Formats: sequence, structure tokens, C-alpha cells
Amino acid sequence: MPSSLFDLTGKIAAVSGAAQGIGRAMAMALAEHGADLMLIDKNGEGAARTAETILALGRRAEVQEMDVSDIAAMKALFARIDRVFGRIDFLGNVAGESAMAPPETIPLEDVEKAWRNLVFGRFCACQEAGRRMLAQGTGSIVNIGSLASITALGRGHVAYSMAMGAVAQMTRELSTEWAGRGVRVNAILPAQVTNPGLERRIAEAPALKDKFLSGIPAGRMGDPSDVKGLAVFLASDASRWITGALIPMDGGNLAVNAGGSVGPAGPRA
Repeated sequence: MPSSLFDLTGKIAAVSGAAQGIGRAMAMALAEHGADLMLIDKNGEGAARTAETILALGRRAEVQEMDVSDIAAMKALFARIDRVFGRIDFLGNVAGESAMAPPETIPLEDVEKAWRNLVFGRFCACQEAGRRMLAQGTGSIVNIGSLASITALGRGHVAYSMAMGAVAQMTRELSTEWAGRGVRVNAILPAQVTNPGLERRIAEAPALKDKFLSGIPAGRMGDPSDVKGLAVFLASDASRWITGALIPMDGGNLAVNAGGSVGPAGPRA
């Protein structure tokens, strides 16, 4: 008999950034295992395409076009979840924009924008979801962080890294506060995962690809689909005693020390 550990039938999930990339892959994985979805993205058309694919699986899917840094819109979103679904069992905090510039020249407005997108808006989502999950006595939240949550990237990532560091601590604090009341909070920390923004950066600076790959023992950059198993695991009863975890999704990048490098055939001298 198949195990029910990963069965999400009857669960309600909300995922931001659902139009593409990690957000879309996470939403699809949850739907494939039985969950119904609220899909959140500034790109309403892209989120609607994700919804169409989920509906074809026989699951429910609703779309909310919004900016995750808009707190009034975030509160309205959860009021809509209450009306449409009546509960929430899983929140995937994926969306959020940043800015890149050297720390000595980055405009403070860009630092604040990164914080509002990646920290403030996400905390509001956690708070709104958390209140409902605490009331029902169960729930799971996953924040998408980055290896920049716990290591420095350089190359103008200061605003992004500061915000992602806050995401890690937000995850730990919420898990500590809520674990005893049935709500789990974890974070996934990806290395470089292929997406349109990363592809544009590599097109502008082709040497970046080899730079990234030199620190990834698995020999390839991430694909959005790499998040699917982790998302289902963390949303399901299979992870019922896991909370406060910062889980690398990085092809071994974090395990390589600062002077380490690898090639397609293994370590280089």
C-alpha cells in the first residue's frame, strides 16, 4: 500500500512567485500531491498559466496578482483565502526582488526596497498565515532564502545578503515561537538556480557561469524543479518533527571551502 506520508490531499497552500521558477515548481509539486493552491505573483498572466496547469490535474487554483511588499494587499490576500478556502495549511514565501550595487554606492532606497520585498512582506505573510495556523493547531511555512543567508557572495549582493540573513533569523525565531503550538517554519537555501534574471546576468558576463560552476561539486547549476521534493517533504507529515531548519539546495556548494573548486571530472589540483 502506498505511504500517505507525502499525501497533501485536502491541504490548502499559498505560494508566492508562482508565475515561474522556484515558485511555480513548488506550486506544481504541491498540486501533484493533492493540495489546492492560492497562487501569488505580480505577473498575473504567468500565475494564471500555472493555475491552468494545476486545474488540469483536477486541483483547485486561485490567482492573486499583487506585490508581496504591499502590506494592505497581503492582508487582503489572506482575507480572500479565508473566504475561498476557509483555512491555510502551507505557505511558500518565494517572491521578492532585490538590487545589486557595491556597498559604497548602493542607494539607500534600494536597500530599503530589498528589505521590504524579502523581509517585511514575507514577515507579514508569515504573521497572517501563522495566526490562522495557530488557531487550527497545525501548519507549515517555508521561506526561500539563499546561501547568502549564511555566507557572503560579494559582487554587489550586500542588500540581498542582508535581507536573506534576516530571512534565516526570521525562520529560526518563528519556529522557536510556534513549534510547541503545531506550526513548523523552515527555510530552503538555494545556490544559483537557473531563471531569466540569472540567464541575463550570464549573457552580460559569460565568465560568471564558470565561476558559479567552479564551486558546485554536482557540476551543474540548479533547476527550479530541484525544489519539488523538498517542498512536498516540508509541507507533508513526513517532516512533522522538522522545524527551524535551514536546508541548503546547492549541489554541494556550501560544503566546499572558500579555496575549493571542482570541475566536471571531479576536484582539480
